Parts: sequence; structure tokens; C-alpha cells
Amino acid sequence: MTSYERVKILLNKEIPDRMGLFEHFWPETLRDYWPKQGYPKGEKPEFYFDYDIIICGGWFNTEPFIGRREIIKETEEWWIIKDGRGATLKFWKNKSGTPEHIGFEVTTSEKWKEYREPLLEVNEERLGDLEEIKNALKIAREKKKFAMFGNMFVFELMRATIGDQNFLPALLLDPEWIKDFCQVYLDHYIKHYELLFQKVGLPDGFFLYEDFGYSNGPFCSPKTYEELIFPYEKAFVSFLKDYGLPVILHSCGDVRKVIPLIIDAGFDCLQPMEAKAGCNVIEIAKTYGRKISYMGNINVVPLSTNDPEKVREEIVPKLRELKRMRVPYFFHSDHSIPPTINLETYKYALQLFYENSWY
Repeated sequence: MTSYERVKILLNKEIPDRMGLFEHFWPETLRDYWPKQGYPKGEKPEFYFDYDIIICGGWFNTEPFIGRREIIKETEEWWIIKDGRGATLKFWKNKSGTPEHIGFEVTTSEKWKEYREPLLEVNEERLGDLEEIKNALKIAREKKKFAMFGNMFVFELMRATIGDQNFLPALLLDPEWIKDFCQVYLDHYIKHYELLFQKVGLPDGFFLYEDFGYSNGPFCSPKTYEELIFPYEKAFVSFLKDYGLPVILHSCGDVRKVIPLIIDAGFDCLQPMEAKAGCNVIEIAKTYGRKISYMGNINVVPLSTNDPEKVREEIVPKLRELKRMRVPYFFHSDHSIPPTINLETYKYALQLFYENSWY
């Protein structure tokens, strides 16, 4: 069975020959740490580790003002940048992490009116290097891999444009602004993906990145999500399904209370089910069965000990129980592989996967 066939079956909530395999990494893991441990510098992990899925592009520029970027302050370790969303953010230079929110221009519905205007028109410049995307799709097809596009969507866009301290209260205090923001970006996405699909062809599926939870639960109540956010999630998923594309949702944190909405919106797979936030793929699968497929939940904390026994204790029981339950599952960490996990430890994790993943 090819990777393409395997992923297609899993995203249809059915059982193929074995579980799927995919992973995300913190950039410094592959860039700075693993090359010192024998990893070929510059090599793409999807090829080196023979993953079933290849991300081929699709992440276009969604800033209202393209090219607007001002460096406010810079040191050897970090820089403060004001971007095309009007957000001023502090980034580490040499390591990953959530940027510090310094300030935002779009803090009211009145200010939003200025920023929404550039988003109403289609602009092919937003799509980036079309030949690079075409080539990535070509390689994926030649290798019989499952080719996916990816992007964040309205909840993450509000975080990036308005900021958590501003948009979360606005969910209750100014819901009409939130609805307008979501509708403008829904239309923006549909128009630009219609154009992108026309220019480069279709992928096999779509990866949507929306962090609905933090360590202690969802950022707002399920009722608020249902009324203000998920109508737009459902509409965009429906648009993608019209093209025959299954959709994987990436959502960090504890999203257990939101899973019924995720399923109702039409998402085909939930990723990464963060163990550090209390998620457990076995318990989630017992509740929802094959209403959705599952990717992740391999806790990076025990893997970061680089103790083979602790790695085995984390991986093997989960895989064996998921296999016994006949659950459609992709092996993946509960977020991304950090540099604290050694290359040999990760290779051992993959060895355990192959030993225990055949249905």
C-alpha cells in the first residue's frame, strides 16, 4: 500500500495496512542540533524519515498590507517588528517560541475598517512562488505521498491581528466585529484558494492550524465558539470538501470540550492532542470512535529524557491499544519535536512505531 492510499483511507476514518506517520519539528532541532548528531544538514525530514504526508505549500500572505515591515528594535538575541497587520511583536532570533505581544493597532472595530479594505480584493502576489508549489506537488506524486496544503485560519488570524487581550474580550463585548472579521477572511481565503488551485492544481488534502485551547481548556466557552467561530470553520471546510479535500485540524492545548464542534464542522482528523494539556488519545477515541481520525498525543516530555525505557512506556501501550481498538491513527508527537530529544531517541521511537503500527 502506498503512502497516498494509506492516508486517504485513514482520513476516511477507515483502517489501512498500518498507522500513518508524520511529524512537525521546532526549526532549531533540524537546523542547529541534529546535524551535530548525524542528521544531514538541510535534508527535509519527510524524505529522510519517509513520512506518509508532505506539506507542499498553500500558506499565502494574509496580511492586510503586504510588504509593510518595520524593525523597531534589534539585538543579537531578538528583534521587535511591526508587521503588515499593525502588530508589534518581539521574536527570538535563534530559537522558536511564541512572540511576545508588544502592541496592536487593530484594537477596535473602527480601526479594523482601515485594515479590512485591502483584504476584499484578490491579489495574486499573495500566493508566493507558484513554480515551487507545483514542483512540490510533482515530487509528492512521484513518491506516491499524500500532498497537503496548510494555513492558519480566523482564530489564529485574530490572535495575530488583534491580540489575545483584545479579541477575547471582544468575543463578548463586540460580537458583530468578530463576525465581520471572520467573514472578511473567509471570503479572502475562498477567493485566493480558488485562484491558487487554478494556478497550481489541487493538493490531496489540507492542514488547518487553529489553536483553540491552552493548558487548562478552551480560550472561550464552547457556546461562544459555536456562535462566533465555528460557522466560519464549517464554511471553509465545506469549501475544501467541494474540491474533494479532507481536512486535518491542528489545535494545541486542551480542546476536549470543543471536539463535538470540530467533528460537526467536518474536520477529518484531530492533531496533535497535547498530552501536556491533559489530552489522551485513548480516552478521546473511546468517546468519539471513528467520527474522526487522530494524529499525535505522543508526549515529548518522556521522549526528552532520552531514556529508552521511558520512551517505550510512552509509545508502545498507546499504539497497542489504538490497534486493538481499530482506531484510524497517525503517529506524531503531541506538538513538535524539540531539540531536547536526541536524533537516536527519535529513531528509536520510529523503530517502536514500525514494530507496533501494523493493523
